[in-house]
Amino acid sequence: MLEKLRKRLQQLTPQRLDHVAMPEAAVLLPIVERPAPTLLFTRRASHLSTHSGQVAFPGGKRESYDADLYATALREAEEEIALDPGLVQPLGRLSDVISLHGIRVTPWVGIIPPDLPLIADPGELDAIFEVPLSHFLDDHRTHTDVITVDGVTHYVPSYHVDGHVIWGLSAMMLVELLAEGFGMPINLYQRPRGPLRHYPERKSRLPT
Repeated sequence: MLEKLRKRLQQLTPQRLDHVAMPEAAVLLPIVERPAPTLLFTRRASHLSTHSGQVAFPGGKRESYDADLYATALREAEEEIALDPGLVQPLGRLSDVISLHGIRVTPWVGIIPPDLPLIADPGELDAIFEVPLSHFLDDHRTHTDVITVDGVTHYVPSYHVDGHVIWGLSAMMLVELLAEGFGMPINLYQRPRGPLRHYPERKSRLPT
């Protein structure tokens, strides 16, 4: 399964938004190499002023001393969950996405060993947890969020797992991983079956 994922991501040409002048960030989608592989997530601490309690992948804003955005993802993962960068097997990048706050986020996919002594930075996180990839490949979404940006409708899956809610930007990245990495028939632009939850239409924060 993971070897096929490696080959598919190496052949992928992700959408790059390098021409868009805005702050940059990067995240790591860590796949834990178990007999039944899992995907690792974090939950932001409840005391934070922004995104408190939200589920995310390890990551953050690029610093001037980061060699590139992959280095950003590794540094942030080490700071947030004490993940040794040397233990990450890089598989490739996914398409850039724009956050609600006008930040260009580049997702990177990597494989990590199981049962590492990971520690959540209490200043930023209050949980680290794993979800079997099969949960997503079998499409156990609870509903679909309908998010329209600049007139373009996105159908973003929302998953409830052991009290955690995986949705929004993280779910959008997950959709590309499932589609491009595993060949799952899923995309953000085709209405799926099941209940929908509509959000007010909004404008992007792309510079004009």
